[in-house]
Amino acid sequence: MFLSSNFLGIPEEEHTLEKSRVVVLPVPYERTVSYGVGTKNGPAAILEASHYVELYDDELDEETYRIGVHTLRPWLPEDMEPASCVEELERVVADLLEKPRFVLSLGGEHSISRGPIAAHRARYPNLSILHFDAHGDLRDEYEGQKFSHACAARRWVELDLPTVQVGIRSISREEVEFVRQKGTIRVVSNREMHRSDDWMEGAFGLLSDEVYVTFDVDFFDGSLVPGTGTPEPGGGTYDQALRILRRLAISRRIVGADVVEHSPVPGNRAPDFMIAKLCYKLLGYAHFPKKAKEPILSPQ
Repeated sequence: MFLSSNFLGIPEEEHTLEKSRVVVLPVPYERTVSYGVGTKNGPAAILEASHYVELYDDELDEETYRIGVHTLRPWLPEDMEPASCVEELERVVADLLEKPRFVLSLGGEHSISRGPIAAHRARYPNLSILHFDAHGDLRDEYEGQKFSHACAARRWVELDLPTVQVGIRSISREEVEFVRQKGTIRVVSNREMHRSDDWMEGAFGLLSDEVYVTFDVDFFDGSLVPGTGTPEPGGGTYDQALRILRRLAISRRIVGADVVEHSPVPGNRAPDFMIAKLCYKLLGYAHFPKKAKEPILSPQ
């Protein structure tokens, strides 16, 4: 039974906003989806599944939640139009960042990411972006909407933020031409990602010391996460995602993140749980980067 809306089921009185280093912000926004629907249900499903995630991380040898993790009430804008939503969400996250905090936003569709990213850029002027996705999301507009989920990356790249995209396996000619012209975007295709991990060293050279992670869960193979707006064939595994995040944490500082585009499938809780655990691992890597290593399950 779902007894609490807090991430990991942590009692709110033990992890108040004032005392917590991490703030989880659910944003169940869904307005521009173009194929599958249900992303508005993603945050609640992730929060529910998180109650069953083991709080001890054997890789980090830490109970990450002890740094303080506060979950806010689900947020939706007064004006549901995408441009207004992004602008209002930017102000919400900017207020949260007035104190040293790590903000993890849970979407909702990918269009929301521009808001938190803009707020983090104001806090960290040399910010760069690591973007997990199946799609380039670099169109200037889609179906007449410049703040569509299909334009999410275009809207933050316009802020002059160097961006590395990982797992891409669906991209238009228009987007490829934009990447070639821009020069500050590195697209790691699904093919390149699967060949080896050698791409990381070169690609991460584009990133600054402070990195924001935006994670569209359609990065994953559709057999792992079947419930997402546009489930592209192929994709990454959970272990691949952790290898990438682990390398990032060791070499850069992860300062904020969002996880978006999860559409829960009734009767299939495995994706909910995997995404919840991914969120917890991401928080662990961000706060204990020196302990990031391959998991060791047997005594040494």
